[in-house]
Amino acid sequence: MSTTAPDPLATLGALPGVADAVDSVRKAVDRVYGHRVMRRRSNEVTAEAALRGARGSAALSGADWNLEEVRRRTDFSGDDESQVIGAALRLTAEAGQLLSIWRQSPLRVLARLHLVAAGGAAPDDAVGRPRLAGEPVDEPLIEAPLPSADEVAGRLEGLSGLILAGSAAPALVTAAVVHGELLALRPFGSYNGLVARTAERIVLIGSGLDPKSICPAEVGHAEQGRAAYVAAFEGYLSGTPEGMAAWIGHCGRAVELGVRESTAVCEALQRGAA
Repeated sequence: MSTTAPDPLATLGALPGVADAVDSVRKAVDRVYGHRVMRRRSNEVTAEAALRGARGSAALSGADWNLEEVRRRTDFSGDDESQVIGAALRLTAEAGQLLSIWRQSPLRVLARLHLVAAGGAAPDDAVGRPRLAGEPVDEPLIEAPLPSADEVAGRLEGLSGLILAGSAAPALVTAAVVHGELLALRPFGSYNGLVARTAERIVLIGSGLDPKSICPAEVGHAEQGRAAYVAAFEGYLSGTPEGMAAWIGHCGRAVELGVRESTAVCEALQRGAA
């Protein structure tokens, strides 16, 4: 008698409230994709969403710059905040190039994302690989206990296995779990938050939910605020059904706020104001 292994991501999708969050996100995404501006100017919306997403992700990592300052600047090699902004911009530019690799080797993509984020700012031997025992982690927002290097290695393999095995779970659930697990592990010595949010973006794009990358969840995470982000993440860390559902719901709301941002961009383009 053969048995089918349980799908843990699909199990999360069945938690109370998660189906409603998934449905709400899908309806919001469908609305912005149906905007008349998307027929001819979707590339402009994608570019603007990338810029605004990078700004939002950087804000959560402590570099809360005005959007126009991010747009204006060309040199991000100065102080720590400048480097965070530069890393976020590089990551959003890279995300769309890694979709095919993600489906074959998620760990290779994560290593590449850290390499791109670091941009030469970290020692060469610490870039693009999970941290070793005793190596420090610089992550200004997340103060949860740090898993050991051995636990990181095991859980990264587990996360990779889930992605490679595929799942019947909605894209929002998979994206939220990837995001939350990377925040929990903080596998690299730096830029873990930026990498985690970029990985969430990759899942949302690659799943087909947001193929043109016009729904920047990073905008929504930043708009909800750092305190709400940390509180929702604590729900993920708890591992309880209620906590996991709260984290997935928070990520869903972030996508919806990203949709609202891009809808405003579409309206501005339609008026000829952007």
